[in-house]
Amino acid sequence: MQKLFVVIICFVGLQSKAQQHNFSNNYMFPKDSLVQQKLAHWQDIKFGLLMHWGTYSEWGIVESWSLCPEDEGWTQRRGPYAANYFEYKKAYEHLQTTFNPVQFNPAKWAAAAKDAGMKYVVFTTKHHDGFCMFDTRQTDYKVTSSKCPYSSNSKSNIAKEIFDAFRKDSFMIGAYFSKPDWNVPSYWWPYFPPKDRNVNYDPKKYPEKWNEFKTFTYNQIKELMSEYGRMDILWLDGGWVRPKSTIDKTVEWQRNIVYDQDIDMPAIAKMARSYQPGLLVVDRTVSGEYENYATPEQTIPSETLPYPWESCITMGNSWSYVPNDVYKPTNDIIHLLLKIISRGGNLLLNIGPSPMGDWSDTAYSRLKEIGAWMKVHNEAVYNTIPYSQNEGGNLIYLQSKDKRYLYVYVLSDKNNDVVLPQSINLKDIRIKKGSRVIFIDAPKHKIKWESGRNETVLEIPSSLQNKKAGDYAVAFKIEL
Repeated sequence: MQKLFVVIICFVGLQSKAQQHNFSNNYMFPKDSLVQQKLAHWQDIKFGLLMHWGTYSEWGIVESWSLCPEDEGWTQRRGPYAANYFEYKKAYEHLQTTFNPVQFNPAKWAAAAKDAGMKYVVFTTKHHDGFCMFDTRQTDYKVTSSKCPYSSNSKSNIAKEIFDAFRKDSFMIGAYFSKPDWNVPSYWWPYFPPKDRNVNYDPKKYPEKWNEFKTFTYNQIKELMSEYGRMDILWLDGGWVRPKSTIDKTVEWQRNIVYDQDIDMPAIAKMARSYQPGLLVVDRTVSGEYENYATPEQTIPSETLPYPWESCITMGNSWSYVPNDVYKPTNDIIHLLLKIISRGGNLLLNIGPSPMGDWSDTAYSRLKEIGAWMKVHNEAVYNTIPYSQNEGGNLIYLQSKDKRYLYVYVLSDKNNDVVLPQSINLKDIRIKKGSRVIFIDAPKHKIKWESGRNETVLEIPSSLQNKKAGDYAVAFKIEL
């Protein structure tokens, strides 16, 4: 176990968060060589897609959290059933009987994501509300149940359809799975009312009930790992389901975990990897052997981290579908991507599908614009590593894995346009005599340079000065 430092984080999202997903203090590098290889490949591909989707999209509300009996901004109930918790929960669970996303076409999503330069996908097979977007045999609270009108559709096993479609387009495949389940009676036992997000009974006092929940969880994960094709990532959410010994009292939301909620991650990971050798296991916020990479949400670190991580960030303001959601400008998304990868991370960008089973036109538009930019700059995105300095002013630095090339990005200002000055000063950077500098956005332009003791100056051709040189960010490739 290697103890690592805590870093200051920058908030980039507008939505209130149900729990802060902190950076790891006790990261353990995996010992399994197959896991190491897959983790290294995952770090190279930089950009992925996350999707939160379930029956909650019918009401256009936050995913699952309105069922949680906690007095927080993100748990507030709205609508005609809001005044009575038990009536609300019954109405929420009744959404299963009206969920019918007839526009669902995962091949369309995969094509749009691939064109945008995304290379892995993580999909919510089950969120905290317990509704399964896959054909589990452990519960009837699922999209393939006869209670659900979509069950008669040939694409009713939604998770399988998504995984198959994205796998055909060579994506790494990730299954999001909520460890807590607010529908199954072995987690929120109907004998007691739920008190908060946690299990509503003492597992040590009722070990049979807790073992029933552990078996239920194990069997659902086994189904996903053994029946849904090649799987690369098991992305486990709901970090309050954890051994009591792992609770970090310095983290506010973890102080409210009263019970030991150990589901036996060693057994789960061993089983999962018996079906999926090299599987990346991401037990979010539970630092140690089963958190192969950290997953802070709506945040990025202020500096390079010495272990693998990704920022999961919403394209809009919400994780789930909300009518008329406000989507981040393409300019902001590109800048987020560059800041994240320059500090050694990946960007997992979330889009929430509608109850009809499609994305908004704005989401498709954003992906198309990102894709056009990525096609020009892919060499300076994929297979890169942080440079000794991440950024300065409107400059961001990266380097190739073999350290032969330095990539210098110039970011746009307040709008999409990048306007270049007469020269660009690269402080504390010296390059060797005879090195070439290529302007990736317009390679035909020759870039002259001078390197002194403490800086290198790039001379911008007059034909590129003081006018638009590109959208969002432009890049220079420098031989080191």
